[in-house]
Amino acid sequence: MVLLLPLLAFQGYGQSNSSINKNNNKMKTKKVLIVVTSTDEVKSTGKKTGSWIEEFATPYYQFTEQGIAVTVASPKGGKAPIDPKSTLPDYSTESVKRFFNDPAAQEKLNNTIALSDVNPNDYDAVFYPGGTGPVWDLPQNEQSIRIIESFYNNGKPTALVCHAPAALKNAKDSNGDLIIKGKKIAGYSNSEEAAGQSGDMVPFSLETMLKEEGAIYVKGEDWHSFVVFEGNLITGQNPASSGAVAQKIIDDLASVN
Repeated sequence: MVLLLPLLAFQGYGQSNSSINKNNNKMKTKKVLIVVTSTDEVKSTGKKTGSWIEEFATPYYQFTEQGIAVTVASPKGGKAPIDPKSTLPDYSTESVKRFFNDPAAQEKLNNTIALSDVNPNDYDAVFYPGGTGPVWDLPQNEQSIRIIESFYNNGKPTALVCHAPAALKNAKDSNGDLIIKGKKIAGYSNSEEAAGQSGDMVPFSLETMLKEEGAIYVKGEDWHSFVVFEGNLITGQNPASSGAVAQKIIDDLASVN
């Protein structure tokens, strides 16, 4: 199923206060793992990279405002890099501004746990923010692959946005097939890569890789929110999609007893 979600249908629209309170109480028992990159530089160019901060901040606040406990992990653990371009005024959404005025949220990224210390059984969903950094260290990272396979094969929400679907490259389902094979997958498009002049920031084109590995790549309008879900696999096209991806995770968690 392909889903294009507007970003204004949040916060329990159309629900009674009692149902919202019930959902909030349920959410306080839920735990989401956010996996970010440890890559801070493109070695071939010397350009700085990392996570695209909007794609972390918007979902982070959506989760925490629901009472969901958030743990942040990265391949190396410790301080996770932020793509400096994502902090520029042109990209500073309200959630980004909020993040840089929120020491507790900053502490999450400054003190991530190592992926090797993650037990997927401790969490109800996993979310991967994008940025060009994840394309370098997550596709081949054995611990990240282990985590994705555990969440996906156990039917838990497994969500990735923008460049982060690159982390699916080598992850397999319970039959030993690539998870993305034959699945509708969204992710940062070649046209967005070209327009953003970020081709030298990644080792491969995400859209091209997905197609080559057997995924059914789908996209919406460039720079607009576009989210696809195939069962418990949730993917978003670009930074504008991060809020809708997070909302889909919340909705899925709310539907689980």
